[in-house]
Amino acid sequence: MRIAFIQPVGGASGDMMLGALTDLGMPIEHLEDQLGKLNVGGYRLEARQETRCEMRGTYLKVDLEDQTRYSPKQLLETVEGSSLSDAVKSQSSQVLKALWEAECRVHGETQDILELDELGSVDTLVDVVGSAIGFGYLEVAGIHAAPLVIGNAMPPRWVGGYSNPAPATLELIASAGAPVIGDKPMYEEAGELTTPTGAALITTLAAFGRPAFAVDRVGLGLGTKDPAGFPNALRVWLGETDLAEADSSAQQGQVVLLETNLDDVSGLVLGYAQERLFAIGALDVWNTPIQMKKNRPGTVLSALVPIDKEREASELILHETPTLGIRTRQVDRYVAGRQIAKVETGFGPISVKIKILDGKAVSVAPEPDEVRQIALETGRPFQEVYQMATEEASRQLL
Repeated sequence: MRIAFIQPVGGASGDMMLGALTDLGMPIEHLEDQLGKLNVGGYRLEARQETRCEMRGTYLKVDLEDQTRYSPKQLLETVEGSSLSDAVKSQSSQVLKALWEAECRVHGETQDILELDELGSVDTLVDVVGSAIGFGYLEVAGIHAAPLVIGNAMPPRWVGGYSNPAPATLELIASAGAPVIGDKPMYEEAGELTTPTGAALITTLAAFGRPAFAVDRVGLGLGTKDPAGFPNALRVWLGETDLAEADSSAQQGQVVLLETNLDDVSGLVLGYAQERLFAIGALDVWNTPIQMKKNRPGTVLSALVPIDKEREASELILHETPTLGIRTRQVDRYVAGRQIAKVETGFGPISVKIKILDGKAVSVAPEPDEVRQIALETGRPFQEVYQMATEEASRQLL
């Protein structure tokens, strides 16, 4: 399967993504031809080779010749009414919707009255749609990403300015639960490194984490900044993932099973304890009804945790429940190989979990949270979205 791994070396923006995809081999003529299907003018593309901290890459600039600002509805209608491929339209619409939802949360407004400033110009459309065109041209079937480089958290630098990261960028990060790189001295004066458009592209299209794959090409997209301490660049690795390389066969490993019998605890306490256990890294937590001494109904609280989490989980159970003791033992388990991939469906990109045995993908399962979100947005039944996503993922991956 052809995959792309996005590495925000020194930030992420729409221009940097386009530069990296162009650097990987997408001809600028192809990009211009496909963008022409939007029937929108007022811009000019310029791509050139430059360096950032001695790293050579492609700097792609979108020169605006028309400063017209569009509403979210106008931008979405432009994409959906174009003659672009369904895959490109679907990816682009998903990214734009994520971007507008973040802006709505920041400003406390609905999309029908939201007024866009910088993000309302045609270059936002070029960055988002152009990136989808690039991934399609390179025949990318799955997209993954490293943690985002957002620069140091800092207050506005001038009156009326915004903090770093920008509010919309932070909303996108929070919504996706995206990992970010911490503050570093070299970012001190760099300001904004990840833009809302860059954050929207990555958090919407990519699954975080780097799978095992054979890299055959690397593209580098350059940003507008040129700090001395690090390259303002985004790198995209392109290659093939061999399912046989990704923990393919069932594997054995040891974990710890913690159990305690409870006869004087409410469901509220059990629910909270389960939530806390998952938060510290429990692999699974469950409750089993039992009959205890003196004919009292009770519950067995069970938690499966990694060996290095045994003490922390035990102390949590002792602290959060009335129990006086916990049974603990190491258990063996067999685990199938797995991968996370993004697949294109009629509802847009959806993350799916791939189960792998003996080097072969044997089943796929869509991520329920993403299915739920699509069901809520479209009004379609959850089971209908889940089934369609499963069928499409099976067709593409099995």
